[in-house]
Amino acid sequence: MSDAELVRLAEEHGVSTSYVDWRGDRTTVPPPTLRHVLTALGVDVSDPRAALEEHRERRAARLLPPAVVARRGRAPRLALPEGARARVELADGGRADPGDGLPLGAHRLHVEHDRGHEQAPLLVVPDRLPELAGRRMWGLMAQLYSVRSRVSWAMGDLHDLAELSAWAARDLGASFTLVNPLHATEPLPPLEASPYLPVSRRYASPLYVRVEDIPEYARLNSMQRETVQRLARPLREQGRTADLLDRDAVWHAKRSALEILFHVRRSADREQELRAYLAREGEALESYATWCAIAEEHGFDYRRWPEPLRTADSAAVRAEAQRRRQTVDFHRWAQWILDGQLAAAQSGARRAGMDIGIVHDLAVGAQSGGADAWMYRDTLVPGIHVGAPPDEFNQQGQDWGQPPWHPVRLAEQGYRPFLEQLRQVMRHAGGVRMDHVMGLFRLWWVPEGASPADGAYVRYDHEGTVGALLLAAHESDTLVVGEDLGTVEPWVREHLDERGVLGTSVLWFEHDENGRPRRPETWRTDCLATVATHDLPPVASYVTAEHVELRAHLDLLTRPVEEERADAEERVAAWRALLVDLGLLDPSVDPVADPAAVVTALHGYLRRTPSKLVGVALTDLVGDHRMQNQPGTSGGYPNWRIPLTNGEGEPVFLEDLATHPERGAAVRAALGDLADLAPRPEAGGELPAPRRPMLGPRPTHQ
Repeated sequence: MSDAELVRLAEEHGVSTSYVDWRGDRTTVPPPTLRHVLTALGVDVSDPRAALEEHRERRAARLLPPAVVARRGRAPRLALPEGARARVELADGGRADPGDGLPLGAHRLHVEHDRGHEQAPLLVVPDRLPELAGRRMWGLMAQLYSVRSRVSWAMGDLHDLAELSAWAARDLGASFTLVNPLHATEPLPPLEASPYLPVSRRYASPLYVRVEDIPEYARLNSMQRETVQRLARPLREQGRTADLLDRDAVWHAKRSALEILFHVRRSADREQELRAYLAREGEALESYATWCAIAEEHGFDYRRWPEPLRTADSAAVRAEAQRRRQTVDFHRWAQWILDGQLAAAQSGARRAGMDIGIVHDLAVGAQSGGADAWMYRDTLVPGIHVGAPPDEFNQQGQDWGQPPWHPVRLAEQGYRPFLEQLRQVMRHAGGVRMDHVMGLFRLWWVPEGASPADGAYVRYDHEGTVGALLLAAHESDTLVVGEDLGTVEPWVREHLDERGVLGTSVLWFEHDENGRPRRPETWRTDCLATVATHDLPPVASYVTAEHVELRAHLDLLTRPVEEERADAEERVAAWRALLVDLGLLDPSVDPVADPAAVVTALHGYLRRTPSKLVGVALTDLVGDHRMQNQPGTSGGYPNWRIPLTNGEGEPVFLEDLATHPERGAAVRAALGDLADLAPRPEAGGELPAPRRPMLGPRPTHQ
């Protein structure tokens, strides 16, 4: 087999045969990786030359690509032969000529020609999202599960989110609260701890329900109410410690309580609301709930289920859903409850004065055997995991354990599965942060069982993927922040900027061409500016190089710990010098001895950037030391199980932030003059009415 022919075959199928790594070096993808990735795409690599010829012949035989994407106001670009006739079947059932001003939406293009009839999905999408209007804005960034009140069940929930947002808006002038993904988890313990590895991005996790906020709770008799509270008490006691979070215990108790409430008779109005919700969600919710019901018996990886149950739309699955109807209906009901509480959190944040409200995080994908993988089986690629090549902070690369979209099959479905997920996460959001937004252009595919370093990039039609993102955001009037950190081709950022998608700039990664910390005025404007991310240590840990010792202990370094520590200390020293030079930090301050002063200085630095959005980590405001997640680990560190604590390791509760004068003063001191970005009421006054940060009125759905 000729490696040169294999390379040509790979390139024709959108598989990159080399890439530029984080050091700027060109790295060649080895042939075994190319063969594995091509095979996963459905290509026969036994004879690359024959496969290449067959691919070109098949492509030449079709007039239309897998999907046609047009921006609003522009006719679709079609290279049709003389005599060919094209028409558009609109999403609402009407018909139009491709040259007409087509409405936004997912339509279907038909072409008649002398060789017959062809059709393909036609996506008409916004050219760009509206720009943020008015003043710059700042907001909190929090891992919701870690932010507990004294009445929540040992984990932060959606009621806590509403309270956190109201406090941040009224007391601090915040315009948004950015939270971790709230995607669906397993229906029974054990639960995956990572919010970035859900079973479904289409639906949410009932872990975040506040049981007492369900209207039917008021209809419980005294015995039922005591049963529910008996489930809650040990969790509330546990939640008042700094011990690691126990999702399994929380879900065991909450599920028991929810099952009691599920059987409570609903009022006529509530029953009507439930039926309307179920009708709107239709087959998708039925399928998700069926996966949950079957998974309770056969496990959370559908690939290990009995063969007849592995296909979501099979007769065997429909029969199984009927056999388990009560369990299926419970999971559908739980999503309705979540939908209501998600809506309440967003409306509460807006009423409190937030311009944007809740910004939800969208994970890159879902588990390989989970509900989404089962529901969208024909559109995802088995035997492959999404990840990232080695970079500065994760020197062994990353394997995220999620199957990627098949580029062609996703397009052939008009990006419908992706659109469904986007519409759901945006339904009750003021904004969405899209994790690893570069995945709309290319994804790092890692063969199952291989090292994350032994992967390859696979390209996607970004006009389609980005177009679908913009269409969903337009429909929901939602701003979009793309996490564009790591190895990113410059044109990708330029394209996203042109389309109105905000980028992400992280202070610790902002350096000039000489490797020195970038001065604040040189930052880009259209981005969310932050000190760090959930994958980086809080400031109190970063300035002491604790993270180096942790990574050394976990065997994650690729060079001696002494070199890594010296490099980390040099970086902190360089930032300290710049903060002093800018007049933001007293020269006498020792970052190791007084990290709180550094936190305030860094927020002052962000205040001086031109970035339209600034995100402030709640962990930094309270002096927390511990990382929420150490990338590259699945054991050895309690990822995603760290409750919010202060610098002494004592738990910080939501009530303390709002009512404890000393705690509130410390938070405002750590925030520094960032609060000046937003108006606060005078004593006895009120905040101005909330306003959307978009230009013009809320767009009409088309």
